[in-house]
Amino acid sequence: MDMLSTFKRDFIWLLPLSLGLGAVLSFIQPGNWLFGWLEFSFLFLLCFLLLTISARWAGGASTTLSVNKTLAWMLAIAFALRFFGGVATYLALPVDGFADEDDKAGYVYTDAHRRDLQAWDFAQSDHPISDAFNKKFAYDQYGGLLAISTFVYRYISPDAHRPLMLVLLAAFAGTLCLSFLWKAVILQWGEKVAIAAGWIFALYPESILLGGSSMREPYLMLFSAFTLWGFVLWQKTQDKKPLVWFGLGILGMLLVSPVVALVTLALFAGWVYFTREHSQLSWWGALAIAVVFIAGLFWLASTLDRQGNLGGGTPLAVINNFLREAIKMDLHHLERGSGWVQKLFDEMPKWLRLPFVLVYGIFQPVLPAAFVEPTTVTWRIIAIARAVGWYALLPALILSFGAAAGQQSDEKRKLLIWLSLVAWFWVLLTSLRGGADQWDNPRYRTIMFLWQAILAGHVWVWWRETRNAWFLRVVAMEVVFLLVFGQWYANRYFHFGGQLQFSQMVAVILGVWVLILLGGWWRDGKKNSP
Repeated sequence: MDMLSTFKRDFIWLLPLSLGLGAVLSFIQPGNWLFGWLEFSFLFLLCFLLLTISARWAGGASTTLSVNKTLAWMLAIAFALRFFGGVATYLALPVDGFADEDDKAGYVYTDAHRRDLQAWDFAQSDHPISDAFNKKFAYDQYGGLLAISTFVYRYISPDAHRPLMLVLLAAFAGTLCLSFLWKAVILQWGEKVAIAAGWIFALYPESILLGGSSMREPYLMLFSAFTLWGFVLWQKTQDKKPLVWFGLGILGMLLVSPVVALVTLALFAGWVYFTREHSQLSWWGALAIAVVFIAGLFWLASTLDRQGNLGGGTPLAVINNFLREAIKMDLHHLERGSGWVQKLFDEMPKWLRLPFVLVYGIFQPVLPAAFVEPTTVTWRIIAIARAVGWYALLPALILSFGAAAGQQSDEKRKLLIWLSLVAWFWVLLTSLRGGADQWDNPRYRTIMFLWQAILAGHVWVWWRETRNAWFLRVVAMEVVFLLVFGQWYANRYFHFGGQLQFSQMVAVILGVWVLILLGGWWRDGKKNSP
């Protein structure tokens, strides 16, 4: 009876909110207003009900009412930022964007635009939705997101093409994962880390931008949250039922991006290994993971091979060839797309080009460039927000190893070190795969943002409790990089005078970094000496 009363109380305010938002959205989308109002209102009501249910479910893990309210505000703000941010860019880009097709149509990402158009055409055809996984539909590499988009257009909005419906679902997926993240982190690491990680996840600009676009990343983050919750609950209770959530998450990843499923399986395999004193993986569990891993490997290899003749004979060889060719192509595009990079490539030995792209990719999106490069107001706001978010997160990822080393429990220490290694493996891999591109590289990196948020939450709690001096030292090193590189970058456009060579600029940055490191170690040694 209490649950029914709660549901009725929620429904009373959710229904008019959904109807009101549906009416507004229908005005700014094509097609019959009445049909659009009903369709948008239905989707809003469904999303709001599920988010409310998830908030009450996840809040049951909290010990105080204030913490429950924190989660509720977190979810509300996260959804509002993602959805209304997506609507804002959809309306602003045709007015204050560039003169290309994507901006004129209100899309931040070319992939989202092309896939959306294909989904609408697909929905109007007689093809079954399962055909989305056919290789001839080129704008979705694996088919899963195209299938979701086609389903929405065919069965919810068959009368008109309404792209903001997909933005609504992406915002919903990018917000729903917060409930699973919250509940899992509280169970595994406690409320302090859950609050920090939750706010970081909710407010991170790249996550907001992707959550307001019909891209695959919000769905992959949701599937990651499913796997995290299922795995943590299984470890804590040894009950097999939570593994349904784990399996659902892996299945979703396989449909949207098999490579993420493989990396996630490797991550959890390491988790089990480093905490095996307290939880042993049964033979059937190991067999299930092995079967899914091998199946995913073949699926990924066959998908990549359809995109070109990659040869190799085995799945590992196909993937190796794909990565090699992709990195080679990205290096070529980076060199052609930037005059100063081309100049640097001409001056440096060939063996140094790949390390340069790797390091340059870590710093993408470059914050000085966001302030300096000529662009429109809308794109400058997006660029600055994305860069500020990454440069705020980067010190926390660097310090994640220090926070892990500071854990009292040996099990927690080993687990956090492992998660830090996986997070940095992914950052480096995407830096190579993205070719230091300011869009693809950060987008790929954000696929594993759930784990980055958890690590950053640990670092924040660790610093608040210990006031470790290395936190400010790492931040100081980043500030030095931004000031020196920012002056060099701005001088390319405004010619202040005193322009350093690129190698000289790098030497200045590295020199100051060495001084900060040596000074920090000296102070620590002096402080610890008897």
